[in-house]
Amino acid sequence: MATNKSYFDDFILLGFYEVQSIYSLLIAMIYTMIIVGNLTVFSIIRVDRHLQTPMYFFLSCLSILDVCYATVTLPAMLVITVSGNSRISFNRCFTQLYFFVLFGGSECLLLATMAYDRYVAICNPMHYLVIMNKMFCSYSVAGCLICGALNSVFHTLMTLKLTFCGDRQINHFFCDVLPMLQAACSEIDSSQVLLHTITVFLGVSPFLLVMNSYIHIISTILKIRSSSGRQKVFSTCSSHLIVVTVFYMTSMLNYNGPISGDSFVIVRVSSILYSVVPPLFNPAIYCLRNEDVKTALNKALRLHIHPAIH
Repeated sequence: MATNKSYFDDFILLGFYEVQSIYSLLIAMIYTMIIVGNLTVFSIIRVDRHLQTPMYFFLSCLSILDVCYATVTLPAMLVITVSGNSRISFNRCFTQLYFFVLFGGSECLLLATMAYDRYVAICNPMHYLVIMNKMFCSYSVAGCLICGALNSVFHTLMTLKLTFCGDRQINHFFCDVLPMLQAACSEIDSSQVLLHTITVFLGVSPFLLVMNSYIHIISTILKIRSSSGRQKVFSTCSSHLIVVTVFYMTSMLNYNGPISGDSFVIVRVSSILYSVVPPLFNPAIYCLRNEDVKTALNKALRLHIHPAIH
């Protein structure tokens, strides 16, 4: 019990080797772009009656999820770069861990659901509204969140059982599962087994579902006779596939990668890629290149700038 006397002591985040103002500016800009982009997309989809379809329902949920996902880490990172204080309390660290894993796991499942939605829309359009009905869509999103929450509970409880000694240093920008396993001074074999097992269910399986969906989608696209129509659909799907692949591959690398030494540089880079890049680029790739969304946005801007005319 003597070791646990310091159980609630602060942790020290070592991801910030040097605190410079340029980091603060960069983090602030990225976070602002994520918030503005995703909330703009969410607002447009919710207010425009032409966008009340299953695809845009999933996109609106993704936008809110991306806002939450980025908010878990980026504001805390901004505070560290501004203040120069890289200490984080025990409670804040585990709260950050819980919500980061929750939103990350939920996004893994939601992206797979969205890929299935596109598969049905393109490969089975006659039955699209029957299959992707309102109840199915609502239950799908709820299921993603519930599975993400259960996954987060498992990881958080697993990490809480570990013993942390010495300076309690975490070799990362924020509190995440793998860096905290490395920081522990107790046996972590069972924790690693659980981590790898859950990664298969929440990482590998959804990714395979996404790839299977897009293989069928691409196969159907190639059968389109109109070259312009084929190019338009393929361009959109390829953009989706690139961002989704970056998200899944870097997250799987992060949670199935090595747990010691200089390799944690790779873990830090990969975690930035899957926790920052998708929320930053999803609005542009999924929505702002979409003609329906651009039309709705232009309409909203005209109503706002020239309300008297309308």
